[in-house]
Amino acid sequence: MRKENVTVVGAGLAGAEAAYQLLKRGYPVTLYEMKPEKRTPAHKSDGFAELVCSNSLRSDRLENAVGLLKEEMRLLDSLIMRAADATRVPAGGALAVDRDGFSAYVTEALKAFPNLTIVSEELTELPASPAIVATGPLTSDALSAAIELRFGKCLHFYDAAAPIVTRESLDFSKVFAASRYGRGSDYLNCPMTREEYFAFVHALVAAETAELKHFEPPRVFEGCMPVEVMAKRGELTLAYGPLKPVGLELDGKRPFAVVQLRQDNALGTLYNIVGFQTNLRFPEQKRVFGMIPGLEHAEFARYGVMHRNTFLESPRLLNWDYSLRDDPLLFYAGQMTGVEGYVESAASGLMAALGLVEKLEGRAPVDFTSETALGALGHYVSEYNGGDFQPMNVTFGIMDPLSERVRSKQERCARLSARALERIRVLKDTHAF
Repeated sequence: MRKENVTVVGAGLAGAEAAYQLLKRGYPVTLYEMKPEKRTPAHKSDGFAELVCSNSLRSDRLENAVGLLKEEMRLLDSLIMRAADATRVPAGGALAVDRDGFSAYVTEALKAFPNLTIVSEELTELPASPAIVATGPLTSDALSAAIELRFGKCLHFYDAAAPIVTRESLDFSKVFAASRYGRGSDYLNCPMTREEYFAFVHALVAAETAELKHFEPPRVFEGCMPVEVMAKRGELTLAYGPLKPVGLELDGKRPFAVVQLRQDNALGTLYNIVGFQTNLRFPEQKRVFGMIPGLEHAEFARYGVMHRNTFLESPRLLNWDYSLRDDPLLFYAGQMTGVEGYVESAASGLMAALGLVEKLEGRAPVDFTSETALGALGHYVSEYNGGDFQPMNVTFGIMDPLSERVRSKQERCARLSARALERIRVLKDTHAF
């Protein structure tokens, strides 16, 4: 039987994952991606699944909810996870990737399917179903207007990216390599004395920020808080946050504060300043971040930027399978739904595709339930009943609790992960995912 063509809008992590899951099941896909004809200010390359902020997909440990989410996706043959595993770079217990290699892997994998049609133009109207809209938090103005025309005003918050510096420009008489708690040497560390730290913080809070266009009430997502905004919360906020020295020693002593740098490409020539998302003007970034020991003469391969992200009022609009309540064959995926993070975005694309396939083949969508990280995200964005819906990273807190109380956090997380992975394996076997 000839399978119906599906439209996927957006070739970011969510759209790429959704397209892959459909293509591998024999569905012809028309993939709309406005690059290279048009880009947002945050996009730099022409490839699919471009990482516009950090190159880290965060923890890869099962004791962490995002580590569990990754493993669930691996069990379901996630293209994004295969690309990440194939292009990973050293990052201690985290999964970080060479961003260019990662994008190239995803792009080549999708283009290898003969049933894929790529349309390189901006879509300015919502597509007819069956379709998955995965245009991300940087949805173009025209499509955002079409979405708001149908659903009402979208919600917005502001997101920021950290700068990237070249390794050869660092002063290694001050910088040392180490991961926290002796877990290898995957990070470069810039130690700060008490005097250096406070001088830096005072300069940071006084630095000039870039003007944001069309600025609305300043809602900033906590997970991507600009470092200068965080510093204004108190002089020691950074020392207990991204600059905490816990688990790091230099010559047997713990520094007062430490700025960490994470490898950003496979060659090891570029490093991301961890936790330094910023909206400072570019000359101010060079001046103020140049006060960090070891970065005095740093060359910036990319300065930090801040941009507006858009997300839906999903609890009012979406079902737990990411389909629209009033159009069950039109799905949304990615950060626009209110999931936050690279992995969470890809996960929503995977789940939207699986849900759409079930419906197209005349079956009810499979509820992975909140016993799994994959299912818990869908239930969060569709069932949140608070008064201020905000984007959410995956966390054990949105998953169903264990039937028995476990005092040890580590053991509790391990049991939650074991239960989730077993459920994924059962669903995979019984539904041939």
